[in-house]
Amino acid sequence: MKEAGGTNMLRILLVDDDPASLELSKDYLEIFYEIEVDTACSAGEAIPKLRTGTFDAVVSDYRMPGMDGITFLKTIREKGIETPFILFTGAGKEDVLIRALESGASFFLQKGKEPKALYAELSEHIQEAVGRKTQLETGFFPITG
Repeated sequence: MKEAGGTNMLRILLVDDDPASLELSKDYLEIFYEIEVDTACSAGEAIPKLRTGTFDAVVSDYRMPGMDGITFLKTIREKGIETPFILFTGAGKEDVLIRALESGASFFLQKGKEPKALYAELSEHIQEAVGRKTQLETGFFPITG
């Protein structure tokens, strides 16, 4: 995370083969949620970025040519990249959800809702996934309840 306007700004890698979806997602997250977004049009383009860049989370589509989102997740985990991963997809089948979570996805979010509500939920999932990772790394778990 980096400082932006006195607050910690999250930085994510957004992976989607649909340029319109990629641009809409990037705009919503940057403008309304102050999340810095780097983009990739494929898993193949994203992997080198993950090796060389620092990201708080990865948000990936499922259906992409060459390598689907779950295979992408498994590939980066095999390479030792433990960045929180959110599968953000129009594919709402239960088997995709189960495979994503079994493969280590932090969250699964289905596209198709009204954009304001959809990106509010995505932003919450990003923040929660990053928060969980931070807690595991620091060993600090706040007392709630």
